[in-house]
Amino acid sequence: MEECAPPGCLIELCIQLSMIMLGKQLIQNNVFEILLKKMYRTIQEQKGKNRGAEDEDSETEEKRPKQQFDKDFTLEPFEGVSPEYMEMIIQYGFVTLFVASFPLAPAFALLNNVIEIRLDAAKFVTEIRRPDAVRCKDIGIWYNILCGISKFSVITNAFVISFTSEFVPRMVYQYMYSVNGTMSGYTEHSLSYFDVSNFPSGTAPNTTLITGVSMCRYKDYRDPPWATDAYTFSKQYWSVLAAKLAFVIFFQNLAMFLSMLVAWMIPDVPRSLREQLKKENMLLMEFLLTQDQEALPTAAYTCGVKGNINGNSFLSCYSSLYCSVV
Repeated sequence: MEECAPPGCLIELCIQLSMIMLGKQLIQNNVFEILLKKMYRTIQEQKGKNRGAEDEDSETEEKRPKQQFDKDFTLEPFEGVSPEYMEMIIQYGFVTLFVASFPLAPAFALLNNVIEIRLDAAKFVTEIRRPDAVRCKDIGIWYNILCGISKFSVITNAFVISFTSEFVPRMVYQYMYSVNGTMSGYTEHSLSYFDVSNFPSGTAPNTTLITGVSMCRYKDYRDPPWATDAYTFSKQYWSVLAAKLAFVIFFQNLAMFLSMLVAWMIPDVPRSLREQLKKENMLLMEFLLTQDQEALPTAAYTCGVKGNINGNSFLSCYSSLYCSVV
C-alpha cells in the first residue's frame, strides 16, 4: 500500500471529493436532467407531427387548437420521486461522511441545491407529465436511511481525523513526550532509524546523492536496528494507536451527545402543539364519558320495563345495552 505524503492523505481525498461534487452534482445531475428531458419532448413532438401529416384529416387537426392533454402527452411520463430522493441521499452521504477531509462540501451542496430546486421546479412543470396526487405521512424509508448515514458518518469522520491526519500523533507527543510541552522536536520523534546494510540483496538504491550514508530516517514508530527486537513496533507506536482509538470513541460519544441535546432542545413537535393535542384528547374523553352517562339510565330503564325478569337476565340485558352504547 502506498504511503501518504508528509502532510497526510487528506489532500488527495479532498481533491477526489471536490471533483465528484463539482462534476457529478452540478453538471450531471443538473445539466443532463434538463437536456435529456428537452430532447425527449422534442422527439415526441416530431413524432406527433409526422403522424399528423400522414393522417387523412391532418388539415382539420392543424386548424383545431391543441388541448392541454395533447401537449402533456408529448412529455416524459412521471417515474416517481425515488431518483430525486436517491440523488439527495448520495449528496448527503458525500457531505457528511467525508466532511472532515473536504470542509467545502456543505457549501458546494448548498450551491447545488439552490440551483437544482429551480431546475427541478421547471422540470416538473414543463418537462414531465402531471403526476397523480398521493397522500403520504412522511418520506418513508428514506428517513431511516438518513439516520443510518448520519450515525455512520460520525464513525467515518472520527477514523478519518484519527488515522489519516497528524492531529492525534501531535497531541500524543505534546502531552506525553515533549520536554517543554511544545511541538519542538516532533519531526525527530516521528522518524525511525534504518541501517542501510540491512537492505535485502538487490533492493538497495544504485546511486545516492550523499555518499557514506550508514543510517537513514523514515517516518514510522519502530525500534532502531541496535535494539534487541530491531524494526518492530516501538512503545510510541502503541501509545499513538491507543490514543487514536480513544479519540474515535470520544468523538463518537461527543457527537451523539450533541445530537441528542439538539434534538431535545428543538423537538419535532413543539410543546404548545403537544399540550393542545393532550387538551383535545381530554375533551374528547370527557365528551364520550358524558354520552355514556346519559345513555346508561335509559338502558337500565329499558331492561327494567321488560317485565318480571330475574337478576341474571337483568344483568345480561344491562351489559349488552352498555356495550352497544359504548
